[in-house]
Amino acid sequence: MEDLRLNVALLRRRVPNLTSAAKSVGLRPATVSNLSTGKIPVGRAEVRTLVALASLAECSLDELIIRGEKVEMIETGIKALDLFAPLTKSGTIGLVARPGMGQLVILAEVFHRLKQQGYQTILLEPEGKHPEVDDISAYIDHTFHSIDEAYEYIAKLSNKTEVVFAADRSRVLMGDIQDLQERLQNIGVDSVTTFLVDLKGEVVDEDLPYGPLETLLQFDADLAARHMFPAVNPIYSTSSVLEGAHLDQTHLTIQQRAQKLLRRYRELRAIVNVKGIDSLPETEAPLYKRGELLEAYLTQPFYVAEAFTGQKGETVTLKETLIDVRKILDGANDAKEVKELTYVGKIH
Repeated sequence: MEDLRLNVALLRRRVPNLTSAAKSVGLRPATVSNLSTGKIPVGRAEVRTLVALASLAECSLDELIIRGEKVEMIETGIKALDLFAPLTKSGTIGLVARPGMGQLVILAEVFHRLKQQGYQTILLEPEGKHPEVDDISAYIDHTFHSIDEAYEYIAKLSNKTEVVFAADRSRVLMGDIQDLQERLQNIGVDSVTTFLVDLKGEVVDEDLPYGPLETLLQFDADLAARHMFPAVNPIYSTSSVLEGAHLDQTHLTIQQRAQKLLRRYRELRAIVNVKGIDSLPETEAPLYKRGELLEAYLTQPFYVAEAFTGQKGETVTLKETLIDVRKILDGANDAKEVKELTYVGKIH
């Protein structure tokens, strides 16, 4: 089948408040979000949905749907991200979390790792007082106070340097991010990957809090409460990179198997928490154990947290992650204890 995806950048530019606009024409914001990130392939979308989106964006279906262009992944060496929600190069990545779930730690870690890959890291200063942002300043090359300053600097870089750019949701609501992205596109600069965070933690309760995204990192309160970091939800986080046509088939197969196991594990965990481990049927016990092992394996020591944890940061290539996860899924690590896979890099 021909590779199809939504022109998310066009939607962002043309429909500033997509949530209310979608509802006004009878579309579910969740459907629009899933189409943007590739969770629902465009080929499976209802025609009326695509027509309604084209109408909102005042464009033709040909402009709304991009054919045959490869979506490129930024490999971070962070297991949970690379497997379940790969960062979309030159895309917009939204972090959905409440305070205390570690979203700024992940942002700092990603920026630290991408600086090693030659990226320039830029922060647009948030509105109001947010002293917690000072914690990530060591990983930021440049901080700008206005969109104009950021635009002028990025425009000078042109496409000679890859840029990762971070901003708070307050800047999205003011229209600043949409303005910056449109101005950069107008001069042909497409080397900027944008990270959007919500320092107030209000986005958790909203549909499409940032507008359409290429990658959604949904954080998990239960994982954070159990200190299982990064607390990225492996079931609800997603990315347009995961559309089958863009992804290596091995990655897609393992990602889908892992999600299925974790979904079942979470159901079983709810039972175990109430009735105890002995309440599980014999047939479900191996699934529960593998779910525990996989959840533990997805934790990872971060370089930016070394001073606090006393543990050296770990990078795991996507290839290594896929090998390890497949072994867990196939039962090769059933004899291991959960603590043996907690906060490690690759499995030795």
